[in-house]
Amino acid sequence: MRADGMERNDTQPGVLIPKVIKHVLLIALAIGMLYPIIWMFLSSFQANDEIFNVKAIFPRHWMFENYANGWKSIPGHTFGEFFRNSILISLIIVLGTIISASLTAYPFARLRFRGKGILFTLIMATLLLPGQILLIPRYILFVRFGWGDSYYPLTVPAFFAQVSGAFSIYLLIQFMRGIPKELDEAALVDGCGYFRQFISIIIPNCKPALFTIGIFSFIWSWDDFLNQLIYINSIAKFTVALALRLFTDNTAMTPWGQMFAMSILSILPCAIIFASAQKYFVEGIVTSGLKG
Repeated sequence: MRADGMERNDTQPGVLIPKVIKHVLLIALAIGMLYPIIWMFLSSFQANDEIFNVKAIFPRHWMFENYANGWKSIPGHTFGEFFRNSILISLIIVLGTIISASLTAYPFARLRFRGKGILFTLIMATLLLPGQILLIPRYILFVRFGWGDSYYPLTVPAFFAQVSGAFSIYLLIQFMRGIPKELDEAALVDGCGYFRQFISIIIPNCKPALFTIGIFSFIWSWDDFLNQLIYINSIAKFTVALALRLFTDNTAMTPWGQMFAMSILSILPCAIIFASAQKYFVEGIVTSGLKG
């Protein structure tokens, strides 16, 4: 209703036309952003000679066998093994990130101690440090530990807030600061120590933020091609990202349809997780940005 008491009529041309234009532009933008995914999905049902034919995007002959052949395209292995490896690594990283980031964020958000500001500044400064700078020192360190061709270099750092540490810590600090401190005071009167307060009060109230950093950690670890390429050598330990690289062979013709088929399947876990936890993801991002 308008200020003069008259009801607003959204069907009037002066109101309807701008709304239609806005929706058309948004739909066009969405299609433009999704076009690479749509093209790859349709190409996963095509033969090699059709895929790069710009005259027709839809397959003339739908080759559903690309998915079955692509699943078993690596001799002696199936993509089921690679998906299992990727899921295992990603879940361990998510668990480690949630534990380490929440334990680190709690004292910065709820406690007072000497040097708090300096330590927080140092943690945030790591956001400005390019990851490529740490590649060689980390590789030398992990090789000396005897962690070559294993998942330890990928998973163990997550338990020390090293995978997405600074971002996750900052997000949780902002969220924890919005929890009423009266809850801590009431728990302290009841005899709860700091760790009990953390487990019984802070963690249950941080579910949206924990879901958010969990989703981010899963997606980042799932798509982490470079670190997996550096530390994993055995095909049996390959993740989906490394297995997709095996399709490109210089000595033979690349089966693009099969590779696109497996690429589509590799997107599904992240898409499903994001869609199913979107409510908590949005709430964690918005609330963390408002509280502080």
